[in-house]
Amino acid sequence: MKNKALYKLRLILAAIVFVLALAGICGVFYPVKIFDIQFLPLLQRVITDFSIIAFVFFIMLAGITFLCGRIYCSLVCPFGILQEIIGFVKHKVNKSGKSSRQVNFPLKYFVAAIVWGTFFGGTAAAIRYVEPYTLFGSAMTLSVTGLIAVVIVLAAIIWKDRVFCTNFCPVGTVLGLISKVSFNKIYISDICVSCGMCEKNCPSGCINSKEKTVDNETCVKCLKCLDVCPKGGIKYGIAPKKTVKFSLKRRQMIIAGVAFTLFGGMIKAGLEIKDRIAEKIKEVILPAGARNREQFLNKCLNCNLCVENCPEKIIKKADADYGAVHLDYTKSHCRFDCNECSRVCPSGAIKRLSLEEKQHTRIAMAMINSDKCTQCGECVLACPVHAIIKENGKAPVLNAMKCIGCGACKNTCYFGAIEIFGVKEQKLL
Repeated sequence: MKNKALYKLRLILAAIVFVLALAGICGVFYPVKIFDIQFLPLLQRVITDFSIIAFVFFIMLAGITFLCGRIYCSLVCPFGILQEIIGFVKHKVNKSGKSSRQVNFPLKYFVAAIVWGTFFGGTAAAIRYVEPYTLFGSAMTLSVTGLIAVVIVLAAIIWKDRVFCTNFCPVGTVLGLISKVSFNKIYISDICVSCGMCEKNCPSGCINSKEKTVDNETCVKCLKCLDVCPKGGIKYGIAPKKTVKFSLKRRQMIIAGVAFTLFGGMIKAGLEIKDRIAEKIKEVILPAGARNREQFLNKCLNCNLCVENCPEKIIKKADADYGAVHLDYTKSHCRFDCNECSRVCPSGAIKRLSLEEKQHTRIAMAMINSDKCTQCGECVLACPVHAIIKENGKAPVLNAMKCIGCGACKNTCYFGAIEIFGVKEQKLL
């Protein structure tokens, strides 16, 4: 009964997390910032600004994994929960009792070495295409990358349930290594009758019911095995001590050596990619707190959380010209009383600014074309920082020392006399 209750409790908590994540990514409801405790955003905030809060949460996440195993993958990761929902539908449609036992591919260590290496080299160019938090955001906002990822994951689930989590996910690989030595594990007790129900229903394919073994490195702690076991023979907790001879196989040593070598090489490659990305970048306007175009392009995860939560909908998704989100003043402007993008960004790509700081941050610069100006004075009234002044009978004049580039003047000008240009480096006035 206790085991079944754990499974049901896990389902309830996962459902709450998923609803909060879905509401947040769609810009409906985001006071409970569930993305602030996602693995990659936490790590990037620690690296980018050394946020004490992010560091504490990151250590807590690693500590919980050390105590409980990969519970993150089935309880906190929205992309993992999405895969569980898809898998549930799959098994409702196809009720075959075939075992889903998987092979623990060494490929995952090399994937992790490549994406984490380039990440620590200073660019998110590789990791944003395979990291679960980013893929969830891209998928839910119907970005091309996210939609492709969903199609691939759908195919993977049809093939081997949560094979993405167990054999490709770079976050899962890191958490799996910690989970391998965690205190609490899934294990099979002596009362097991080897009926195979746990193995047949395990989405991670980490149970061998004949040999009565569980691969806790790939186990995502969904606890479904606890629910389906008719005898209560499978347990979650501190496993009874057994005499195990430590044996580091030659194959494992080779894999570890190659992975570490690849990781080191990819750090260097990341540094080179970071510099090359900065060579040819379209001039764009970025949200306040993004600092500069080069740095932002290397740090933005393209989760599109800011896109969906922007009240004016001026933040646009990455495109062929600029590979990260950016501002478009075509239909509106950046509201002076809003710092929503800064507030919701969990990764530190957009620095968290107070409303007052945001109101004094220059993100662009306006320019008035006197040939088109009709001297109506609407821009003077629209400017929230009073950077435009107009004397009687004269054309409006822009005070460049005050302009923050919010676009309010451009948005109110009916004659196209005002243009807004991005700045090389954002500056706090």
